[in-house]
Amino acid sequence: MISVKPLMIEDHSFVATSVQLPKTNLLIISNEIGYVMCGALDVDLLNEKLSDRKIIAARATGVKTIEQLLEAPLDKVTIEAKNKGWYKGITTKDALLKIAE
Repeated sequence: MISVKPLMIEDHSFVATSVQLPKTNLLIISNEIGYVMCGALDVDLLNEKLSDRKIIAARATGVKTIEQLLEAPLDKVTIEAKNKGWYKGITTKDALLKIAE
C-alpha cells in the first residue's frame, strides 16, 4: 500500500509518503527542494554517482512511521544538504525547516 499525505511543519507544506513493503516500510518527507528518507536511502550513491544533480537529501535510521521519521536525528546527509545547514544529528523536522518555503 502507498500513502501520500500533506504534512504541515510549522505552517510549511511538505508531503509524507509511506510505501508498505514485505517486512519493511519506505518513509519519505519531502518538498520541492529536498527530502529525508528512512534507512533505505543510499546517500553515498547520491554524493558519488549523482553529484551533478545536487540533491538535497538525508537519511534517518531506525524509524517505522512518518511521526518517528519527523523526530529522528539524521544519520547521513548529502553534500548539498550540508550546504543548507543539515548535519548528522539534527532532527528531520529541524532540517526540513531549513528548506521550508
